[in-house]
Amino acid sequence: MSAIITEKFRLHNAEQFYESFSEASKSTYYLFIGKSTAFTTATTGGSDSSPPTPADAVGEEEFYAWDSMLAAKNIASSDVTYALPRRNWTNGTIYDMYKHNISSSNTATSGASNIYDSTFYFKTTDNRIYKVLDNNSGAAYSGSEPTSESTSPFALGGYILKYMYSITSSEAAKYLTTDFMPVSTDSTVSAAVTDGKIESFAVTAGSGYTNATYYSPIQGDGTSAGTSSGAIVRITVSGGAIADFGLTAGTDTTIHDAGAAYTYGTIKLDNLFSDSSLSSSASIGSGSGGAIEVIISPKNGHGYDAVAELGGHYVLSATTLTQAENDDITTSNDFRQVGIIVDPTTYGTSTVATASTARQTYIVKFDSSSGTFEADETIVQTSTGAVGKVVEWDSTRSLLYYQQERFGDYGTNNTTSDFTLFSGANTITGSTSGATGTPSTTTETVTLPNSTSLTLTSGLANPELQPDSGKVIYLENRKPITRSSDQTEDIKVIIEF
Repeated sequence: MSAIITEKFRLHNAEQFYESFSEASKSTYYLFIGKSTAFTTATTGGSDSSPPTPADAVGEEEFYAWDSMLAAKNIASSDVTYALPRRNWTNGTIYDMYKHNISSSNTATSGASNIYDSTFYFKTTDNRIYKVLDNNSGAAYSGSEPTSESTSPFALGGYILKYMYSITSSEAAKYLTTDFMPVSTDSTVSAAVTDGKIESFAVTAGSGYTNATYYSPIQGDGTSAGTSSGAIVRITVSGGAIADFGLTAGTDTTIHDAGAAYTYGTIKLDNLFSDSSLSSSASIGSGSGGAIEVIISPKNGHGYDAVAELGGHYVLSATTLTQAENDDITTSNDFRQVGIIVDPTTYGTSTVATASTARQTYIVKFDSSSGTFEADETIVQTSTGAVGKVVEWDSTRSLLYYQQERFGDYGTNNTTSDFTLFSGANTITGSTSGATGTPSTTTETVTLPNSTSLTLTSGLANPELQPDSGKVIYLENRKPITRSSDQTEDIKVIIEF
C-alpha cells in the first residue's frame, strides 16, 4: 500500500501548534536550558565536542531532562512565527518555478519532486520575498535584484516574478537565521488576488508553425471557460516556433485574459482564432511538437496565503535570555541542552505555571562554610548518602546551587545506587575543592544579586517548576555555551511538521 503525509497535514499541524500559543484555551510553553556538566560516554554518551543525539525515550524526555534542567523561560505568543527554509537571491542562480503538478514523474528544474522542496521563491538582500512564476526554461536569473512590490507579476532577469511579502526589520532581527526566515501574508497582496486566475503557462516551442498571432480560449472549469468571456491565451509564433511565456504582447506568448475559478485548464492548438473576440478561426499550420500547459494557481490565487503557498510548515520560536533574568538563570555556569516543555506545573502543585522565568536548581544555605566550591564538582553529604553536582557557589550569601542527576556520582550514590535528597544540618563536602558547608535549618528570606527575594525553608529551596511535570516536546544537545553576567543569548528553535 502506497501512502503519503500531505503538505496540508503538515501545515495543519503547524497551524495548531502556532495557534496554541494564543488561543482561548492556550497551552503554556517554556524554553529551558540545562546540562551544566559535560557529556560523557559513561552517562549521556557523546562528548562536549560531539554532543549525543537525544533519545526519543521515556527516560530522556520525562526524567533525565528534568534532572539537568537549569532554568526555563516562558515563550510568549509574540515569540513565535511561521517559518520557511531561507533561499537567498543571487544573480546567476537557476531557480525553480511554481507549478501545480510537481511530482517524481514531473520534477522541478532542480530535480525536486515536491514543490515545497524546490527553490521556487527567494529572499532579496532587503528582505523582500518573491515567487518565481516562470524561470525562462530553466535558465539562470540574469539581471538586477528585484525591488518591486507590485501586486501584479512582473518580468526581470529573464524571469516572471510575483511579490509575496517583506520581512520587517524587527522580524529580521528576531527571527532571521542562516537557514530559516519568517513568513507572513501581505494584506495588500492578499486583497488583490482572484481565485482561479491563470497567471502562467509552460510552453513547448515546437517547430514548423505558421508565423502569426493567435488567440485560444482556455478550456476547463473556470468562469465561462472555452468562450470569449473566459480566460484567453495570446500565442505568438515566430520563426515557426511558439514563443515562450512572458508579459510582452507581440513578442511573448501572453495571458490575454486571466479568467477566474480555474482548477484545471487546457489549451488546444487546433482551436485558434485570429482575434481576441474569438470570432475568426485560424490555423497555426502543420508544425509539430508544440504545446502550452496551463499552470493552475494555488487556491484563492498567488499571494492570498503566503504561509501555505510557500510551504510554511515550520514554527520558529525566538527566546532571549538576558543576563540572570530575575536571578533565575545562572550566569556562573555553561549549558549544553535546550528544550521546550508544555504545561509544566508550579513546584508542589498541579497548577500550570505562569511565571515568566523559573529556576530549576536546588539551593542550600550554609550557616558556616570553609573553602570555595567549584562549578560541576561532586558534592556529598556523608551522613545521608546524598550526592549532587555544583552549579553555582554564591560565597557572599553562602548559597550553594546544585543538581542531582540520575547517574552514579551525579545524584545517585556510587556504592548503594540510592537517590537521596540533601537534608538537615549535616556537612556537605566538595569532592574536588575540599570545601565544606554546614546547612542552615532556618526558614528565612534572602535578597539575591538582582534584588529578587528567595525564601529558604529549613535552609533549602526547591526548583520553581515541578520536576517531571508537563511534556518535554523538544530536546536538543549542543556544544557548551558559556554564560556571564553581562551576556544575552538569543535562542531560536525551529520545529518542522
